[in-house]
Amino acid sequence: MSDAWVAGTTAQTHTRTAAGSGPARPLVAASWRRSVRARVSQEGAARVELDEDELAEHRDGHPLSAAMPVIRELMGAYATDGEHLLAVCDAAGRMLWVEGHPGTLRKARAMNFVAGARWSESAAGTNAPGTAIAVDRPVQVVAAEHFRRPVRAWTCAAAPLHDPHTGRVIGAVDITGGDGLAHPHSLGFVQAVARAAESQLALVGPAPRADRLRLSALGRDEAVLSVGGRRLRLSRRHSEILVVLAHRPEGVGGDELLTLLYEDESVTPVTLRAELSRLRSLLGPDVLRSRPYRLAGPVDADFATVDRRLASGAVSAAAGEYAGPLLPASLAPGVVRLRERLADRLRAALVDRGDPGLLADWAYSSWGEEDVVVWRALCSAVPAPQLPPVRARLDSLETELSSGATGLQRTGPQTRP
Repeated sequence: MSDAWVAGTTAQTHTRTAAGSGPARPLVAASWRRSVRARVSQEGAARVELDEDELAEHRDGHPLSAAMPVIRELMGAYATDGEHLLAVCDAAGRMLWVEGHPGTLRKARAMNFVAGARWSESAAGTNAPGTAIAVDRPVQVVAAEHFRRPVRAWTCAAAPLHDPHTGRVIGAVDITGGDGLAHPHSLGFVQAVARAAESQLALVGPAPRADRLRLSALGRDEAVLSVGGRRLRLSRRHSEILVVLAHRPEGVGGDELLTLLYEDESVTPVTLRAELSRLRSLLGPDVLRSRPYRLAGPVDADFATVDRRLASGAVSAAAGEYAGPLLPASLAPGVVRLRERLADRLRAALVDRGDPGLLADWAYSSWGEEDVVVWRALCSAVPAPQLPPVRARLDSLETELSSGATGLQRTGPQTRP
């Protein structure tokens, strides 16, 4: 389906909801395009992925459990009195809590808007919590703006929830109900609740140690470093240096660091020393040390967290932490090796687990959309009613592969130029 078809169809459905309102909002049209590319059916209900025991375990271990008292205090009475629902999901779009008016809860069960169901945009199409996570901003979706027809009787507003220390999206808070929510105040209300919840997490969560560095480098070309109460966006070269040093806490000699960072063997040690000097000026004199080059304190790196989750067998947690390839634009040899190793390990674990939801998250991501191995595994894992679009996508990829199309991934993500 073409982008023009998606935009046109979105405009038509929006017009049916609010006669004379004109074309669909750009945010909604873009979400519909993503939903089409993810092969989401316009019919059907969300898939329940967590049974009662799995849901209880996931809730207990999730950081948002600490924010639920504040969310209930701010939204509970409003949801019940207005015949609405409050909902909180994790970063994968899986509903952890769905609460509110009993009659509305009964109606919502018909479309599986229930705890344990996945409402990510790639699984359920355009909807407020799923789209808020996808675009990392507050979102309101009104009636026919929803991608799936069974959801078009509803209106919802949601805002992403972030880890207050790292800035990483860890879920979303949502208010769902009828036409009464089709008002700009609903969006402002849920955004205020999200900010209050994040403030609560900052208070109850462990305070970051002054000497502890937090490095976020997955899914971004420029890493973000939290150090001494500051949050720094690093240059691409400084990002590479920090990733290598975080991976090697014991330190790296100058000659080895040069080979890990530069493809070009003609680059001199003087160039590296100049970069390290600039980085030391940025971080402060006590953070970066030399002989060998190393970081002074422990580092909480997101890619290392994924690695630890995999090592312990926590595949779902590892997949939830994985925000994308490590510094995807980097060509530094040391970073390329780390990136490919982590992606290969996670992909192998997902294929071995065979969970259709986890496989779909990878397959429909920007880094997995041409990953033939994962698409094959997904084709074997999805229930029969969901098989046709997956089979069609796999057939298309294998046709391209057999014809020698360039750029197609036989085993997984490739380094971007």
